[in-house]
Amino acid sequence: MTNRDRLLGLAVVVLWGLNFLAIRVGLDHFQPFFFAALRFAVIAVPVLIFVPRPRVPWRWLLLYGVGFGILQFAFLFSAMRAGMPTGLSSLVLQSSAPFTVLLGAVFLRERLRGIQLLGIAVAMAGMAVIGWDRSHQAALLPLILTLLAGLGWAFGNLGSRMAAAPAEGVNPLHLTLWMTVVPPLPMFALSALTEGPATGLRDLADSFSASGWPAYAALAYIVLLGTIAGSGLWTYLMSRYPAGTVAPLSLMVPVVGIAASWAFLHERPSAISLLGAAIVIAGAFTATSARAAKSANAAPEPVAGPSPRLTPAKSAPRLAEV
Repeated sequence: MTNRDRLLGLAVVVLWGLNFLAIRVGLDHFQPFFFAALRFAVIAVPVLIFVPRPRVPWRWLLLYGVGFGILQFAFLFSAMRAGMPTGLSSLVLQSSAPFTVLLGAVFLRERLRGIQLLGIAVAMAGMAVIGWDRSHQAALLPLILTLLAGLGWAFGNLGSRMAAAPAEGVNPLHLTLWMTVVPPLPMFALSALTEGPATGLRDLADSFSASGWPAYAALAYIVLLGTIAGSGLWTYLMSRYPAGTVAPLSLMVPVVGIAASWAFLHERPSAISLLGAAIVIAGAFTATSARAAKSANAAPEPVAGPSPRLTPAKSAPRLAEV
């Protein structure tokens, strides 16, 4: 990975780390499914009118939208609403990294080096430490929901890579924007069925008040910086490098998320949770440094199109069975 792309990856880390603060503020005003639908709907409407659809297969665009948009945020918002701490959410959600690497190996036939497997194993051990600590402090359901959100994100990562890799000149921002077209209607329907058909609209109306403006500030941050900027850069990186190279970068998001929730929300994670976080970050650096060291010695060019290990003819049918 080039130094420029590493800086772009770090920018995503900061944007997504602070995004958890905005999510917490939004969930103080909206029900989780309605809030998830709203965040994508405000992007999807202008996208349908003004942004040309990227020429990628619909099945991969749908997988991207369902995994990244519906599954990730339905589970994540439900977990945080059920009591998952903001900083801890930012950490546990990064289970998407080992999930993505493993799914990439199974469905995209991407090779895993021994040092990568070691790094992922260390990261998962850190997650286990946090889960053990969490089981002694509170219910496990929010933790399980957050892990399921990470799995949904992993499938979305594979969808975005499969959508971008076979095609020449796919605009990563256009691909990200069109992903937002997928979640709104299913999420609004799920909100109506589980949260009540009028609940979301009532919360929306109640937010037009002196005490409700933070909800719209949070929504603006999530839409403009968390989704358009952050996800656009992430899709760009996923289109240029193997999933196993990019995904572990997300494990650094909790550094920002935990620090921000500590500073602004006064959430104080336990010493054991911080130890688990340190283990996770160590695993992330191990998983990425092996690939970076190889790049420094061999100086390969970033992947511009399909890699030798990823061709539409071989990989598409296998992923389509999921």
